Amino acid sequence: MDEMPTRAQARAQEKSAGPSVARHGRLKRHHPFKTIAALLVGVLAVAGISTAGVAAYAAYDVATSLKPAVKLVDAKGKVVTPGVGAMNGAFNVLLAGSDSGGGNAAYGDRQENLNDVTMLLHVSADHKNATVVSFPRDMYVSIPSCPDPKGGSFDAMSRQKINNSLSYGGLACTVLTVEKLTGLDIPYAGVIEFDGVIEMSNAVGGVSVCVAGDISDPYTGLDVKAGENTLQGQQALAFLRTRHGVGDGSDLGRISNQQVFLSALVRTIKSADTLANPVKVYGLAKAATSNISLSESLNNPTTIASMAMALKNIDVSKVVFVQYPNHYEGDGVAPTKDAADTLMQALQNDKAVTLTGDTGVGSEADPNAPAAQAPAAGATQAPADGSTTAPTTAPTDGSSVQLPSDVHGQTAAQVTCSKPYQD
Repeated sequence: MDEMPTRAQARAQEKSAGPSVARHGRLKRHHPFKTIAALLVGVLAVAGISTAGVAAYAAYDVATSLKPAVKLVDAKGKVVTPGVGAMNGAFNVLLAGSDSGGGNAAYGDRQENLNDVTMLLHVSADHKNATVVSFPRDMYVSIPSCPDPKGGSFDAMSRQKINNSLSYGGLACTVLTVEKLTGLDIPYAGVIEFDGVIEMSNAVGGVSVCVAGDISDPYTGLDVKAGENTLQGQQALAFLRTRHGVGDGSDLGRISNQQVFLSALVRTIKSADTLANPVKVYGLAKAATSNISLSESLNNPTTIASMAMALKNIDVSKVVFVQYPNHYEGDGVAPTKDAADTLMQALQNDKAVTLTGDTGVGSEADPNAPAAQAPAAGATQAPADGSTTAPTTAPTDGSSVQLPSDVHGQTAAQVTCSKPYQD
């Protein structure tokens, strides 16, 4: 693994080499990753605690498992302190997945602390829609001036891969970077490590995912067979980390593969059996809070419970996973401006989004999934040829924004399969 340049070296490289400088390897280079399904799971889990005895014990025990909080600031350096009742409207939460291993010796000396997974959750003001945006780790963005935890601030950087932001200035820097990129205010955030995925998958009793063909990835230890696979523990982590085993071997394929898992996870959590089981619900909440470093604004069970109440009634068809629009450029990717503007303006205006493109190179439609229902008025029927194009179901009243066909993603209601790596 390459040595991480110091901040001063990175700045010097940027000045001397111009806009094409990269601090991290090529797009298809292997780097471990960490998922952030935990918030979606955790907030839904807290909402499911129904009995007074379990709820009282869980609230106390979950509170004691919270990690030290991370302070967020706005672009002017002012500490972010959302007011009471913030969950009454729309809200944004950023979760970063660190590849550091969290100090667990089982993962070896990882040296770097990169946010190889960065996801933004936007919940609409009416709490009827949720959009989860995945930002490619190798996407070139500008990193603004970020606060130094020891005092002062780090210099802004005009062009770096987004996964350098966590190591450069911590979680607050990743939040500021995504705020600058998206134009959204993000008052809530968290960082999760490798062990978090394992504990979350164990707490839910495993997640059943579809695999279109056998996948064996020696880099992550993933070994799954074609068909349905119930994943938990190390295999769940390996599935979410794999890049060489799916799609075209790129991080973009890994994103769509992760969305296969996350969609299945949401369907599992939203099932009546899971939310009706206080033991599972408590285990999910405990696993989430024990394995995520949260911002000060999010570091209490009351706030998480308030989010849960906003999320728990969202239909799975209204949970949309989308890859931030991008295109290949040099040894990474760059934002595709027009498509990104369409997506971000929709979220800024609190509009639902509708996918018209395919699910991405790392997944495909499940051939055994139930046939699509007849489309509602104003909708377009999904292709009957088994292609991965998402059905367009945008309302005709302008309440939803159709994304361009080159924007990839899926809803939690779509049953998709991981696509094995192909040259």
